[in-house]
Amino acid sequence: MATVLDEIVAAKHREVAETKRELDWAALEERVASALPPRDFFAAVSRPGGINLIAEFKRKSPSAGDILTGPLEGATVEEIVAGYQVAGAAAISVLTDTTWFGGSLDDLAAAHAVATVPILRKEFVVDRLQVHEARAAGADAVLLIAECLDDCQLRSLHAEVLSLGMTPLVELHSGEHLPRVLEIGATVIGINNRDLHSMTTRIDHVLELRDRVPESCTLVAESGIRTREDVLRLEAAGIDAMLVGESLLKTADPSAAAAALLGKS
Repeated sequence: MATVLDEIVAAKHREVAETKRELDWAALEERVASALPPRDFFAAVSRPGGINLIAEFKRKSPSAGDILTGPLEGATVEEIVAGYQVAGAAAISVLTDTTWFGGSLDDLAAAHAVATVPILRKEFVVDRLQVHEARAAGADAVLLIAECLDDCQLRSLHAEVLSLGMTPLVELHSGEHLPRVLEIGATVIGINNRDLHSMTTRIDHVLELRDRVPESCTLVAESGIRTREDVLRLEAAGIDAMLVGESLLKTADPSAAAAALLGKS
């Protein structure tokens, strides 16, 4: 039986194929060439002195439904990103999938316009086109999900991200994918506490895999991080960064929530 992840990846291949049919590659490459140089995402999420926050903007998700509701209804990308920076976020993640997450490359471009920290394109990347779109819109890093890609695709897309001066954040959930991720030379590795097939989340998952990730790699914990106590557990385990979105955006003040996670309030 097809899972949510299977459906998303199949739809993403169709979406990319449709975009390519109408694409002006020359115009896209002109936008890539004229974009501001990438900021150093690797340095931002690897800096010592405590765990670093990658604060996420997203509009909805398959597991949570609409997220920007109540006090945040009508809030703009620019407002939320500015608040994250005030709170001390080291980087910003922007969900650009439209069908399941309500996002777009316009959200990424809007975030880039106000951000002074690096921006990650969080997307189900299956083709080099999406990497070039990311750079043209101002992305400094691109998410690659091991569960979505075979060995050839993973290696090729990792190299493509690097070729444009950006940082690949290579994500996995199942530990069986870790040797594949290490084999391509990934230096920023995300462990997603959410199983993208079942959509269940367990924060202990990253702690159980932590010792299998070489110290030379920057390790990012993703999903299920809600409290300062969660953050202190991750920090004690030597995890370098955390990617947090839903628990911040489900509060009346995401900036204050981000500051609280970082122990600044």
